[in-house]
Amino acid sequence: MPHQTEHTTSYYAATARATTPYPELEGELSADVCVVGGGLTGVNTALELAERGLSVILLEARRIGWGASGRNGGQLIRGIGHDVSGFARYVGQDGVRYLKQAGLDSVELVARRIEQYGIECDLRWGFCELANTPAQFAAFNDELQDLAELGYRHETRLIAPARIHDIVASDQYAGGLVDMGSGHLHPLDLVQGEARAASSLGVRIFEQSAVQRIEHGPTVTLHCARGKVRAKSLVLGCNAHLDELEPRLTGKVLPAGSYVVATEPLPEALARSLIPRNMALCDQKVGLDYYRLTADRRLLFGGACHYSGRDPKDIAAYMRPKVLKVFPQLADVRIDFQWGGMIGITANRFPQVGRLSQHPNVYYAQGYSGHGLNVTHWTAKLLAEAIAVGHSQGLDIFSAVPHLTFPGGKALRSPLLALGMLWYRVREVLG
Repeated sequence: MPHQTEHTTSYYAATARATTPYPELEGELSADVCVVGGGLTGVNTALELAERGLSVILLEARRIGWGASGRNGGQLIRGIGHDVSGFARYVGQDGVRYLKQAGLDSVELVARRIEQYGIECDLRWGFCELANTPAQFAAFNDELQDLAELGYRHETRLIAPARIHDIVASDQYAGGLVDMGSGHLHPLDLVQGEARAASSLGVRIFEQSAVQRIEHGPTVTLHCARGKVRAKSLVLGCNAHLDELEPRLTGKVLPAGSYVVATEPLPEALARSLIPRNMALCDQKVGLDYYRLTADRRLLFGGACHYSGRDPKDIAAYMRPKVLKVFPQLADVRIDFQWGGMIGITANRFPQVGRLSQHPNVYYAQGYSGHGLNVTHWTAKLLAEAIAVGHSQGLDIFSAVPHLTFPGGKALRSPLLALGMLWYRVREVLG
């Protein structure tokens, strides 16, 4: 995608309640902690640190929420991502239970933050996982049992295939699993509100302040075009936009393109007929579809993750057939917004959180693989604990999971993963 410094032309940018501007870094400053990245990871880490009394400077290369944090599907859904049971050999059964619980508690953390700081972001509760096959629907029973064993306090229930139209007016699905403890919101309003909360607690935020070079040592020095920052600790929260700033981390995350469209505002009766209970919805395909209604009754529809590094020339034309496969009744509806963005994918679909072994005062969190809206808040909490207190049991558990570096270097990472994902899609088609 072209190197833009302002927000993309998304529905979120057009409807954000406020996008507070912050100055560019000039001169030399110092702080206890410097956070690089003004997305959900960086903003919430800065906020958590400020709540603990540390001085914090946050550097953002473009605008707060410019990347996936401010342009994602807005689905606030429980879970860390990929099934974490397979990580028992690294973290033990207690560690697995912790990770499962973190997938639930992270959503509660977002809800508390919204309430604590009075952030208006169109939060709406209700989510339904949609089964594409009878086998996927049958597997929802195991998921319900798992939630019951964790003591999940929110309403969950199966939706039989014959009743799926109670949830979504589509014939594409073999049933669903409703979760009233997950939901959807306006992500750019969320991250902007959290940045204002952090600023109110003394965090010094600088936009248009790309870090060009890092000097490591007991004091870390970060060099920008017109200034520099010295800090005792550094947090890298750049995710898919880390580029080559820290090569030891860059090769462990693949930037992958994801695309979203938003229709014109729908008549109230039509919007209510499409998604009668105004839930967030997501299917189970490898190249999944996710969609929901916005506060002004648009259908916001996303998916089609690309690993090739090439964006569609016309996102609306690319996404429209996907929308119409689910909702053929929208054939005459106009698409008002189309946009894309990069998400950070890891080889095992598990987020990478920890500190650099070569530089123990450098912390990082990245690679949410599509589950960033809630998990960013949790990893921010763990990073702040580790920096402020000196230890975080949760950070130890997350960082115990090993992560592969994508083979082939920068030139071959995307093609190799695209080939691997094609294999999974072929398996999906063949059943």
